[in-house]
Amino acid sequence: MMQNVHDDVTATATSPAQPLVIGGLIAAVVAGAATAAIAAVGELAGISLVVGGTPIPVPGFGVLTVIFSAVGLVLALVLARSVRRPRTVFVRTTVVLTVLSLVPDVLVDAAPATRVLLMMTHVVAAAIVVPAIARRLSA
Repeated sequence: MMQNVHDDVTATATSPAQPLVIGGLIAAVVAGAATAAIAAVGELAGISLVVGGTPIPVPGFGVLTVIFSAVGLVLALVLARSVRRPRTVFVRTTVVLTVLSLVPDVLVDAAPATRVLLMMTHVVAAAIVVPAIARRLSA
């Protein structure tokens, strides 16, 4: 009887989404660190982090990356439960969203080098997070 209780507790403690969530959160933190590092290196190289007259603090890059990566993780969890080919839908959707995320960077009131730096952070974050999440989704 005790063995069955233990098996039931273990089965409920480990969900099929757990590898996706853990992998996605790790990727989000790695991407956050990478984008903050890019911003810091850019600033050290003399690239302004002023956008629309307001400076973006280096840690802000990391924080926003983690937040939007978590949104992507939620999208992946929803797709994993609601579509037949979640990996394909996730990758296509996130590629489109990444491209769309570059539009404000092109239009923002900032120096050209700042715009490029902003776009680079979006691409690097996507290059880290999207594959990490996608490989944990069923094809």
